[in-house]
Amino acid sequence: MTDTNKNEEGNGEEKRRWRLSRRQFLIGAGLAGGGLALGVLFGVPAARLRIAESTDEGGSGFFTQSNDPLAWFEVSPDNRVTLYVPKVEMGQGVHTALKQIAVEELGVPWEGLLVAQGTTSLGPQDSSGTSGSTSISSSFIPLREAAATLREMLKREAAVQLDQPVGSLAVRGAGFATTGGASITYGGIVANKVGDWEVPEEPAPLKPVGEFETVGQSIARVDIPGKVTGEVIFGYDAKLPGMKFGAVLRPPTIEGRLKSVDTTAASQMPGVYKVLVEGDFAGVVAESRMEAWSAVDRLDAEWDEGKLWQQEALEELVTVGGPGGVTIQKEGNTNRALRGDDIATAEYRTPLMVQTPLEAQAALADIREDGARLWTSTQAQSRVQELVAEATGLEQETIEVIPTFLGGGFGRKLGDVAVEAARLSQGAGVPVHLGWNRPEELKDGFFAPLSHHRLQATVDANGRIQAMKHELGSGDILFAFFPKMLAAVFGADIGVTRGARIEYNVPEVETVVWRRELPVKTGSWRGLGFLPNVFAIESFIDELAHEADLDPLMFRLINLGDTERGRKLRAVLEAASQGANWGGSVANGRARGLACAYDYGTAVAAVAEVSIDEETKQIRVHHITSAMDCGLVINPDGVKAQIEGNAMWGVSAALQEEVRIENGRVALNNFDTYPLLTMKEAPSVEAILVDTGAQEPTGVGEPPIGPIGAAIANAIFALTGQRLRRMPLKLA
Repeated sequence: MTDTNKNEEGNGEEKRRWRLSRRQFLIGAGLAGGGLALGVLFGVPAARLRIAESTDEGGSGFFTQSNDPLAWFEVSPDNRVTLYVPKVEMGQGVHTALKQIAVEELGVPWEGLLVAQGTTSLGPQDSSGTSGSTSISSSFIPLREAAATLREMLKREAAVQLDQPVGSLAVRGAGFATTGGASITYGGIVANKVGDWEVPEEPAPLKPVGEFETVGQSIARVDIPGKVTGEVIFGYDAKLPGMKFGAVLRPPTIEGRLKSVDTTAASQMPGVYKVLVEGDFAGVVAESRMEAWSAVDRLDAEWDEGKLWQQEALEELVTVGGPGGVTIQKEGNTNRALRGDDIATAEYRTPLMVQTPLEAQAALADIREDGARLWTSTQAQSRVQELVAEATGLEQETIEVIPTFLGGGFGRKLGDVAVEAARLSQGAGVPVHLGWNRPEELKDGFFAPLSHHRLQATVDANGRIQAMKHELGSGDILFAFFPKMLAAVFGADIGVTRGARIEYNVPEVETVVWRRELPVKTGSWRGLGFLPNVFAIESFIDELAHEADLDPLMFRLINLGDTERGRKLRAVLEAASQGANWGGSVANGRARGLACAYDYGTAVAAVAEVSIDEETKQIRVHHITSAMDCGLVINPDGVKAQIEGNAMWGVSAALQEEVRIENGRVALNNFDTYPLLTMKEAPSVEAILVDTGAQEPTGVGEPPIGPIGAAIANAIFALTGQRLRRMPLKLA
């Protein structure tokens, strides 16, 4: 089977891909050509409403992968079965979960299947990368189909080689056995195969979910042993014989542009191999990393600093109102309904925030005239391939991008370090390793955009919301990486709007989004716009509950509709409140708050228990109870770990994290100026998985972060009567 899947160099050359069904094609095109088609068929405003509604379920529907078994698997004559996965392992346990799915359908024992990281030349290709909580949900069916079909292909060939009826063969370990005692291994089948393998037109029948044995079990992570022993390769670990080290000159301000640079002093520094200046790009290649960094510091640069922005101007820029608002949710007429003196109104703000993965990003680039290879800590190998082709002028198919393990990603590791390493390698004519340091990682990448929210609502005497409107202003998240034409059709950035739509059963409802162009680079951050939007909406829901003199849990339950989403939210609210003893006694000086949200097919609710230090006014979160319905759970321990990690990140963001711009500069340098939640401050977390008997998984990696900020803010109000509407949350 190896000879039909790989060329002599071990690179993947897909012999064949199955035809996508019409439904799969339309789903796969939903974030590209499908959006344009909707605009033509229904008009741009109607298309935007449909797109916004559809992307709420995007984790399982919008990204369709290949189900070709010859792309996913390799079976070698020595009976090794290898699964090549396109999703990168960045601490979320995705390689373990995907192995569980494959083992379930393929029938091999756990120890009989190896997991290997796919590249842009090896394994199934996946342009969506490792993002959006879609790794498991988008792979679940294609991987099962590939594994089941491979099993049947091997079974049919085994029947031929054993001269036995296909129906008499059953899987036994990594092979087949007959009722009469004859047996053959997968490796033996491959070794004795004559001619090419033929892939059936339709995938083999799948194993019923109710018969799963490996899926649903808390199996130990496959990546941990190699991390403990140091065998696995992270971006900073990549090496090639004769490689040099690179460093890049950074602008001092957010709008800084290089005017000129004197390279004399840097060129004379010890260990310097080459100094490169191309337009506004300047960098150094040296024998060691420290020598490269030292030489960059000696580049005498003259800068056009641009406008020296202040924080207050950025906040004014994202404030809602004026022309350009894009409606992404609308029922009834909120302009008519939200009139009079009994309208509840509140405004909320969230700051610029930066991703803080444990491992700063790094890349090793070997650029040659006839092609290139790059080892890099990236979540998006296909995007890196495109960016490097654009930067170097090489044909895209001649560039192989090999993802390393990632020490965290969170939407940050998308390709800029690889492009810089490629430019340095091409200019110097040698392999170059470029690793960002921590100040670069914090200051010179991109940030979660700040946001402004204005909410209005009316509530009747029975506690039912009659009309509600959410107005949102923010910078770009995903539009920073979208074609301009596609962004124009979508109107509202689908990263910014995650969680922005109102999920309650409100007769007259509207969500309007203003897209603002910010002078600072913005992009993905864990959950994209989910945490800011849920902070605003669920804080406001809490305000409405108190104004209606109703328990916040009861108020939410009253206003949830009898829809699939409503039932899911109801279930997680009830599970979280029961787990947290909502309504029960609480320690003196503490209070509880709750919030819920829906994202990418997943419902989640959180209860936070907080206290306030009377002298310092410091907020302390003691405990988080988080309940989640993420559909079919592949690895319960892995899912609970994601809930716990999201809780820590959410608490840190809600209480401490903020990037400020002063005099056109990013006012931080390292963790001394961008503090994170410490172990001493970390709350205990109870993770509750709500089982609804689902047949497929939904998103896990990001949804649990959504309710955390609002739950904390709501608990603070319950304790102090003070409503905090700005993150990070600070008491006066």
